[in-house]
This record gives sequence, C-alpha cells and structure tokens, in this order.
Amino acid sequence: HFGKSLEVNKEVNCLTDFLSECETQVQEVKKQQEKGLLYGVPITLKDNVGYKGHNSNCGLVHFLGVEDAEDSAVVQVLKKQGAIPFVKTNVPQSLINFDCSNSIYGQTLNPHNHKKTCGGSSGGEGALIAGGGAILGVGTDVLGSIRMPSSFCGIYGLKPSGDRLSNLGVLSPVSGMKSAVSMPGPMARDVDSLALFMKAVLCDDLFQLDPTVPPVPFNDEIYNSRKRLTIGFYDTDGYFLPHPSMRRAVQETKTLLEEAGHKLVPFPPMRIEYALNDLCVRGFFADGGTTLVEKFLPDIVDPNLKQQLFLYKIPNIVKKMAAFFMRPVFPRIANHVEAHCGCRGGVMIFMAVVSLQEYRGDFISEWRKLGLDALLCPMLGPAFNVGHPGKLFAAFGFTMLFNILNLPVGVLPVTRVTPEDEAELKHYKGYYNDPWDKEVIKAMEGGVGLPVAVQCVALQWQEEQCLRLMKEVEAVTRGCVDPPPPSI
Repeated sequence: HFGKSLEVNKEVNCLTDFLSECETQVQEVKKQQEKGLLYGVPITLKDNVGYKGHNSNCGLVHFLGVEDAEDSAVVQVLKKQGAIPFVKTNVPQSLINFDCSNSIYGQTLNPHNHKKTCGGSSGGEGALIAGGGAILGVGTDVLGSIRMPSSFCGIYGLKPSGDRLSNLGVLSPVSGMKSAVSMPGPMARDVDSLALFMKAVLCDDLFQLDPTVPPVPFNDEIYNSRKRLTIGFYDTDGYFLPHPSMRRAVQETKTLLEEAGHKLVPFPPMRIEYALNDLCVRGFFADGGTTLVEKFLPDIVDPNLKQQLFLYKIPNIVKKMAAFFMRPVFPRIANHVEAHCGCRGGVMIFMAVVSLQEYRGDFISEWRKLGLDALLCPMLGPAFNVGHPGKLFAAFGFTMLFNILNLPVGVLPVTRVTPEDEAELKHYKGYYNDPWDKEVIKAMEGGVGLPVAVQCVALQWQEEQCLRLMKEVEAVTRGCVDPPPPSI
C-alpha cells in the first residue's frame, strides 16, 4: 500500500512521515492469536494524532522536534485490533483553516483538480484516500476538519460526539478551548468502513485506557435497523447562501429518501449568525486569539493564513473600532470581526457557557418536538480554489454548528457539480451581496464534475443512528457519483 501512497504523494503532496515501525508490526500482527476486527488493515494518521517516537507538529515550527512519548489512545487500540498505521498526513498551519498548507511541508492539492484545495484540517487524509493511496484514516474535527476534506475530496467522514472516542495523545494548538468540541474520527471510502472503525475502537481496551470515554460498545442493532426514519432537513442556513449544487444535493437526497419510505420534515436552522459569532468564535478565541498567535512566533506565516492571522493579531480595541465603522455597510463581516475580541474576564466566560447550554437546549427541544431520528443538511462544497479558504473562514458556519452542539455528524458525496450549477454560480449574490459573497464566486468557480456532499446528524452518543442515515443516503444516491475504489 505504501507504493500507491507514494504515487499519490508525488501528485498531491499529502504525506509528512513514514511510520517505519509498521514493518515490524506486520510481523507482530501475524502472531496475534485473536484476529482483531481490523486485522492487517493499513491505516493512515493525521499529523496531530500521536505516534510514539514521531513528531506531531500541527504544521507549526513551534512543535517541531518533539517526539511523542507514546501512541495516542486511539492508535493503541487500532494496533490491538490488528490495524497497521503506516504514514502521517499533511495539515494546514495550526489546523485552524480549511485549506491545507504550511511552511514545513507546503501545499496539499485536491486529487480531482490540482487548482483546488483538498480541504482541511484533515486535508492530507482526504487527498490520500480520495487519490487511492489509503482505504482508512484517522482525522480530527473541531470546526469541520474531518468533514471539509471529506466533502472537497468526495470521500466519507464521521465526527463523533465529544468523548465517544479518546483525545488522549492528540495534539491541539489551542488547548483549554471548550466552546467547540474536538474529536478524532474515521475517514474512508464507504459507510461500512466508518462503522467498522467505530465498532473496532469502541472496545474494553479504549475504555480502560481512557476512563472519560463512556464504556458503551458499538450498537449493531441500531446501525443495521430497517425501521423507517423521521428525518429533519434544511437546504440553507440563512447566513451563507449555499453554492447551487449544495442546495440541489439536499433536495435530491430528500426526494430519494422519501421514495425509499422515510419521512422528511422541514427543520428550521436556529440563529446561525448568533451561534457562529457569539457561541463559537467568541468562545474559541476567548483570549482574543493570544494563545494561537503565540504558536506562530518562530514561524513563517503561510500565505493562506495571513488574512486570518492579521485579524487574530490586531488589538481588541482596533477590532471593535473596525467593526463599528464597517457595520452600516457590511454588518455580517463587522459582527464576525467583533466576535474575535473573545470574552473579557470570568463573568463573560460564565455567561458564554450558559448561553451555549441554552442554545443546545433550544435546538434539542425543536428536534424532540418534530419527533426526529436524524437530520439532513448542506455541506460546504464543492472544493475551493487554493488560497481562498482563509478569505472565507466564516463559511465553516455549515460545520461548526454540530461541534458547539456536540452532536455526531457524518459527510458523504451524493452528486457532482453540473454545468448548470456552474452557470447559476455566475449570478450568485448571496444574502448580503458583501465582499464575502463576491469571494464565493472566486473561491468555487471551475468546479464542474467535482463531488458534492451532504451532512447527516444524530443526537449526542447516537453515532450508530448517524451512520444508519448515512447508509440510507449511500444506498439511495448510489450511481449519482462515481463508485469509489475498493474499501476494507
């Protein structure tokens, strides 16, 4: 498998490290008396997933040269299940971006179109799997970092609920941040591979290694159920008008699910601008961005992050003044800039926590009122042109919602961009006709033939239900996208 990975790497620059211990591990796995669920399966790791004797650097010089003292909990369990980790993959500088380049390893490209980014921050994983160089990988997701590359590259990804898997040994450049919940999760070429990963990892070995993980094994009965589902759906969040193909993807999938016997119910997305700015960004950058900016001090700032980092670096008083003068003309951008001031002091942090709890409560109340089993909604796509994600960072509003709500969410491709979608994009005005809306056209033009995905969501701890909906969507949309290469 390593030979094929090298071929893909030459094309898209997605690898950062070869885990030479894999050769010894292959021999050890052969001696295992009990064959694990992932016996002999080659697996790839995002850069920040810890592996003993190797470096996890998040694309930052700040973390270079520090070897991991031991394998992360997830890697330890994967090895016990017979999997063979063999390479690590590239990420954007600091992980806080959905492009994929840094000053250490350079830019990773999209295997479908080299003018496009593979997405981020688990971008190397997305590019390698989509290019045929791997069949199963481990990414992480704090604002959409598994889902963005899965969408842009046309593969499958799952962000579990917080603490359903273990974060032990997984590096983050912003430790202590609690508003958006980060989790490792699988990326693969079909839903069954994601389910097999979860079934393999949710075992006694993981529950012993990390007692903060609930000792709840994977529930096959829910995943394999044939019960008719009640599925909520929306095709726009009212904040960022989706690319024409995104709305079409949701509407076509909704119709196919209804034809398969499921009940689809409109679900109104709730106060997305408030959720993005006041709950997510203000909490994520509670310190005004100071902790993250410090990690860049010994580094050359990647060109794709310069606009983002400029916003993090300027003093809060300047952010407030800029927002004040911008608000009459560009209110959406002004509100987003001011949110980067973070939280001033303990009282404001407490208030932010309470606000987040109330928002989660309101969301779940609406879910219960409609009697939903799961939710179908748009996923950002198709892939952006290289260099544009940093100029449209707020577009992660499509994904961040389920990190702050702490719900399991998966992504899978359901269609491709058509010439009609591309023609419609030329007349895109968005909701505000502001500089962000104008940037959308530049970021997404030239996408004909690229994969377009949807998101499938379930309530907290219900990964099996999330995967069940993904399996239904996979079944009804089969043939709408080219079949992927062979999976596990």
